[in-house]
Amino acid sequence: MSNELILGIYVFLLAIFVGFEVISRVPSVLHTPLMSATNAIHGIVVLGAMLVMGAANTPLLHVLGFIAVVFGAANVFGGFVVTDRMLEMFKKREKDVKDA
Repeated sequence: MSNELILGIYVFLLAIFVGFEVISRVPSVLHTPLMSATNAIHGIVVLGAMLVMGAANTPLLHVLGFIAVVFGAANVFGGFVVTDRMLEMFKKREKDVKDA
């Protein structure tokens, strides 16, 4: 294996570990702001995946790029849905407090 591939695998595994550790320590109060920030980051990831897919020169890279764009877009969409649901929960509480 090439050094570049080994380095890529190392960075990928390190990102998985760090991401898991960071997310598991986030209190529930910060979940909605964190989701908003990650939605913005995932938008950048989707753009990067599109740029990489555009520069691909083999059919395998085109397929992998397409899969990356689809999964990234699904992640962005799911993040916005979850954030919207959480904000709706807070809106209902505010209405209930005003009615009381």
